[in-house]
Amino acid sequence: MLQFFIMHRSKLAPLLLGFLCLVGTALYPQDPIALVSEVRIVAQHKEWLKDTIQAWGDVKVEYKDMKLFADYVEVNTETKDFYAKGNVAFHLPNEVHSMDEIQGNLDSNQGILTNVHGQVQPDITYEAQSVERKDAEIYQLNKAWVTSCTQPTPRWRFNTTKANFKRDDYIEMWSPVLRIKKVPVFWFPYIRYPLDQDRATGFLFPNAGYNGQKGFHISQAFFWAIRRNMDATINLDYFSQRGVGAAGEYRYRFPRGMGGELKLYYFKFNNNAPYEDDNAAIIRFEHNQPLPASFRLVADVDYQSSFDFLREFDNNFMRAVVSNRSSQVYLSRAWSYFNWNVRVSRFETYYKSTDQSIIRNNLPEMGLTSSKIKLFEPLYFSFNTAFNSWEYGWDHEYEKNTQKKSTSYFFVPTLSFPFNAIPWLNVSTSISSNLNYYFQSYAPSTKKVVNEPFFTQNSTLDISLTGPVFQRIFFNQDNLPRVKHIIEPEFRYRYESPIADSDRIIVPRFFYRNHSVSYGLVNHVLVKRDNMTREIFTVGVGQIYYLDPENSPLQNYKINGETPAFADISGYLRYFPGTRYSIDFSGAYNVYENAFSRMRLGLNLGNPTDDLFFRVNWYKSTGPFRLESAFARHQIGFFTGFKIPRWSLETMIELDYNIQEKELLYTAFSFVYTYQCLDFSGSVRIFYFREKPEAQFNFTIGLGNIGKSPEVLGGIGF
Repeated sequence: MLQFFIMHRSKLAPLLLGFLCLVGTALYPQDPIALVSEVRIVAQHKEWLKDTIQAWGDVKVEYKDMKLFADYVEVNTETKDFYAKGNVAFHLPNEVHSMDEIQGNLDSNQGILTNVHGQVQPDITYEAQSVERKDAEIYQLNKAWVTSCTQPTPRWRFNTTKANFKRDDYIEMWSPVLRIKKVPVFWFPYIRYPLDQDRATGFLFPNAGYNGQKGFHISQAFFWAIRRNMDATINLDYFSQRGVGAAGEYRYRFPRGMGGELKLYYFKFNNNAPYEDDNAAIIRFEHNQPLPASFRLVADVDYQSSFDFLREFDNNFMRAVVSNRSSQVYLSRAWSYFNWNVRVSRFETYYKSTDQSIIRNNLPEMGLTSSKIKLFEPLYFSFNTAFNSWEYGWDHEYEKNTQKKSTSYFFVPTLSFPFNAIPWLNVSTSISSNLNYYFQSYAPSTKKVVNEPFFTQNSTLDISLTGPVFQRIFFNQDNLPRVKHIIEPEFRYRYESPIADSDRIIVPRFFYRNHSVSYGLVNHVLVKRDNMTREIFTVGVGQIYYLDPENSPLQNYKINGETPAFADISGYLRYFPGTRYSIDFSGAYNVYENAFSRMRLGLNLGNPTDDLFFRVNWYKSTGPFRLESAFARHQIGFFTGFKIPRWSLETMIELDYNIQEKELLYTAFSFVYTYQCLDFSGSVRIFYFREKPEAQFNFTIGLGNIGKSPEVLGGIGF
């Protein structure tokens, strides 16, 4: 057989080649691949008509990074125009589109798609009756729906008559309707859906709700990503029974630490305002800027035209019940041993119970201080000097121009002698000379202000002692240090020499000098974990005894007709066993009344980002030695939250209770429920402290990359 094959191989070769050709023709009637000008076409059948290739039967077209699959395709090899129909699939990097037919141009990337279903990374799915592909980045969709849900049946989608889709940037839609499942939920005249994961310009999802006193409420915000270092948010608030509010927020950051933010809010009432002002305005501004020559400028403004408006409209409980206005501009420079600063400021605190405000202005306040400069061992020199022009008084005094005013300059040089040669004892002694020049003063034996300069001079002796310090180290079973306990006694003596004719000095409240002894004891417990030492427990107690009580800070208080010499015993306890747990207690005990004058307790379990956190803040103040005793408080607040990952649910609860008046001040409950690609957020708040207690309901939805409209006057944690 082998011999036969060798002898006749020259005759068998043509026969074998012919047989293979017949088999190939049966399997592939025509050449399956056509390669023309970088266009690669694979199909069962092809025909050439001048410059056009017609292909049918499992057609595959490849050109650069594009792939096209269809039942039938026509391609003009000169113009690169093409047409495809029948089970068309159009693939690009990070894009897949299927449709009934498409016609376009391979080079320009322009084309028209009919009955399209597409998926664009990272997570956009759409369907459209027709799509016009204007270039490689922009699609125009007609009669379409769009969603970022990745489920086979999307949980939500936008139905729109017209949309523009810019790849990796945004989808803008006209007259879209949000549908959850098949239920229409909300209509928008226009919406811009960002595709970029970073900040993107567009409307945020509205926040809607109802309030028993203010009616239906809706808040709509527009976010403007101006540049990478700045953005702005414009917000509109509508209350059906009260009026319309407009807000603006601008944030900016620049190199070298310059940055800040500006918040503006204006509210226009429907009818006459229930407050003194017809409308209300809020300005909050923060700015921090380094200047040449190592100067730094800081500005801080927190102003509202109506305290009553905040109390009735601000949903932040802590902001609503504390009425303050402040504004200040601060310029400073630090170098070597010195620090220079100048400040212009205004501070106002409003007391609802008396309907009065106390105001202090500094116009301006300028100072220069030095740290300790070593003269020779162990003597150090430092000084403090300042110029201040101030005003102080109640608002009705300002209206009559009867507020207290004064302009003064002082210079205080200090010599200090620290002593720490003994490891368990630290002693610091300082002697200061107080030189004060007042540009105005009271006329002798009167309270009449006259433009007569008044100069005073006195001295201060201050001796501080810490020790003897006792400490003990406790070891574990492996004889390694585990716990360290430190006991530090503290003692301080302070003496300010008398000032002749001190009643001529103009001061905001009253003049006093300090001749006192203070003493206390502090315990520290430190634990070593993972080669790190941290303090987990601290408890301290102390008291001041005034040797000259008639001229001390307690001179205005009487106990059985006499000025008390002992101040309250003050103490604190701090326990921080870990980052998730803490106890913080402080208090003051009055030895004359045998009662606590002030107590505060803070308990913390976990952080708001944990699956469970809990916070308690309790405060009680009676203030026997305080002018503010008329404003005694006894209050407790709870703030807690928990997450149930199995149910995709997050909740928070807040409660504030006035124990003294035995009444609730504020309660709130909020939740966030995540349903695959949807976030449902809602809250219920009840404001008992307002003129008329009111209940408020809020609801909003989070959709993929569209953020929620912020509450400009929002509550804590919600």
